[in-house]
Amino acid sequence: MAVKVERIDACRWRIPKEGAMRTEGLVFASEALMRVLEKEQALEQVRNVATLPGIVGPSIAMPDIHWGYGFPIGGVAAFDPDEDGVVSPGGVGYDINCGVRLLRSALSAEEIRPQLGRLADRIFHNVPSGVGSQRRDLKLSVHEERKVLQQGARWAVEHGFGSEEDLRHIEEGGVIPGADPELVSDRALERGRAQLGTLGSGNHFIEVQMVEEIGDAAAAEALGLFPGQVTVTIHTGSRGFGYQVCDDYLRMMLAASRKYGIELPDRQLCCAPLLSPEGRQYLHAMACAANFAFANRQLITAWVRESFEQALEKGPGELRLSVIYDVCHNIAKYETHKVGKKLRQLCVHRKGATRAFPPGHPETPELYRKVGQPVLIPGDMGRYSYVLVGTQGAFEETFGSTCHGAGRVLSRHASKKEARGRNIEAEMAARGIIIRAASRATVAEEISEAYKDVMEVVNVVQQAGIGKIVARLKPMAVIKG
Repeated sequence: MAVKVERIDACRWRIPKEGAMRTEGLVFASEALMRVLEKEQALEQVRNVATLPGIVGPSIAMPDIHWGYGFPIGGVAAFDPDEDGVVSPGGVGYDINCGVRLLRSALSAEEIRPQLGRLADRIFHNVPSGVGSQRRDLKLSVHEERKVLQQGARWAVEHGFGSEEDLRHIEEGGVIPGADPELVSDRALERGRAQLGTLGSGNHFIEVQMVEEIGDAAAAEALGLFPGQVTVTIHTGSRGFGYQVCDDYLRMMLAASRKYGIELPDRQLCCAPLLSPEGRQYLHAMACAANFAFANRQLITAWVRESFEQALEKGPGELRLSVIYDVCHNIAKYETHKVGKKLRQLCVHRKGATRAFPPGHPETPELYRKVGQPVLIPGDMGRYSYVLVGTQGAFEETFGSTCHGAGRVLSRHASKKEARGRNIEAEMAARGIIIRAASRATVAEEISEAYKDVMEVVNVVQQAGIGKIVARLKPMAVIKG
């Protein structure tokens, strides 16, 4: 059934409340992006999310929205536990706390260009990538793995992989409270044990970049960014551990939906009331996976630093590879938001969306409190990525959320078909970009044409006032899973 969409202004669209919807949908998109969206099922998913019990405010879609499991990727929805609000694994996704971390350096692009190939080789060697990739140099006992699940990035720092300074620049300090390893399956523990410290596959990557353009000088200075500077983006999540947690709890949530009489327009939206035993259990297990992902990115950061030292033969003091920020993409968290004139504790689902808290918010790191929380938006491997900061507009309109990336426009199958007969590595090299990947299939799946132009996405975000552009980053070397 076609989804009715009404234009509000140049970058907002309403899906009016009808049928079983408890609220309306709110989609952020330009005219051109909406034309792409109308060919997809993602708008129908925005409408379906609006039918869930206890939803507060609209069912929101960011301009990078595309079809996902149950909820659209690029979706945001908040639920009130005191109004029978629910939590849904489909609203978090299989890759729990898939997220992005950005490092800055003291180096210029020209300084490292002669050693770029060697640097890419070292990172590719030091951080295992690809489907099912495992580490052989990090042997975790079950007891130690449970500590990882409870302590997140702090576990890595306490074992020598980073510093307290790193923790100050991670969402939630790198640990979601309430993690209970007793609520995850033996299978999840088994899948996660050897995968901690690995990149994985699909759209996960490590990218060495240069700051190509500054959009907001004051914010860039606060984030320590300058033109021509080398940065590193790390994009990965909770690997097989998070996937298994999601898979395990989907079965429980299907039963819970029946038990609590929740009518689902799509069984992939299975859920349970936040205050039910099933809802609480999922949040405790999800926190374990989120903490696994924080630890994963912290460990990878350590091996990226080591790779720079090895390839460039410089010490940490010369490199100064510092964490700018680390932010979740796939998460459900309790947060305090003002709805009308009242402060309410809500469970905000961000599935392929980024927290974007404004200047002055107490959860924005002190270093950035005057300019807002850093927001990291990867594009595709051939063009550019963006750094933004959160805004008051986002806090008031989208529960402090904004987009998370470019958003796919081609399926993996269609991308491979598009790449057939082409030498993608040579095309990238012609643009001055080195690529290392576990397989050619991954490279074909990740061609630039597979994604929207992220500039169009962030322009909508900025025009709507739910994010402010700080800098554009250009890829120099890409390590793909």
